[in-house]
Amino acid sequence: MLIKAENISVIRGKKDILKNINLEIDNDDFITIIGPNGAGKSMLLKCLMGFFKPDKGKIVRSPELKVSYAPQDFVPEKSIPISAYDFIKLNKKVSELEIKKISIEFNIEALLNKQISHLSGGELQKVLIVRSLVENPNLLILDEPTQNLDVSGQLSFYKFLNDIFNERKLSILMVSHDLHMVMSSTKKVICLSSHICCSGEPLAITQDPEFISLFGQDFAEMMSVYKHDLDHKHEGHSHA
Repeated sequence: MLIKAENISVIRGKKDILKNINLEIDNDDFITIIGPNGAGKSMLLKCLMGFFKPDKGKIVRSPELKVSYAPQDFVPEKSIPISAYDFIKLNKKVSELEIKKISIEFNIEALLNKQISHLSGGELQKVLIVRSLVENPNLLILDEPTQNLDVSGQLSFYKFLNDIFNERKLSILMVSHDLHMVMSSTKKVICLSSHICCSGEPLAITQDPEFISLFGQDFAEMMSVYKHDLDHKHEGHSHA
């Protein structure tokens, strides 16, 4: 166990932002939190990271937990010129060799000399994550990392994220609205609407009545077919 929420609730006025949330993140987990706007997704991340104390319940953290967080709303200051390399190195006791090694590992070495204010949304997200990885975390937390990317950018980013998960053997906790991408990349999905409506493997939750109630029958069926098609293609490729 890396981190665990035990029956946590957050209350504002008379409204439950989060209600009786139980969640455990273990080693080698890739968990995505989905849900409608106002469901409490970002608040849950804040509670898990210790930025916000829940009104009820508690957060238990492993002594070995080392979290890195890539925020959703980072906007580079254009008036302050700084390259991606210097940004990665900023406030880090990390050598040039380490930065070069990890940049080659995840194929962003071509970005290192660019000003971060000149990077595309997808490039900036990759640099933010590489900057997180130089700390050697065992848990990477991402809040809507692809919200400003087009479909091509989303595909590239999720491939990048899968490479990190497979090569680094760390755990990933992510909030996302990209349900079509979530179905193909994540190991476990948690559907949140103040409380946990349902959770499990992507294909299983598309058949859950709570998921269908939130997103609709047509969408649930489309996601189920999409996931099945991806699995079928993957299996065919693996036997080639």
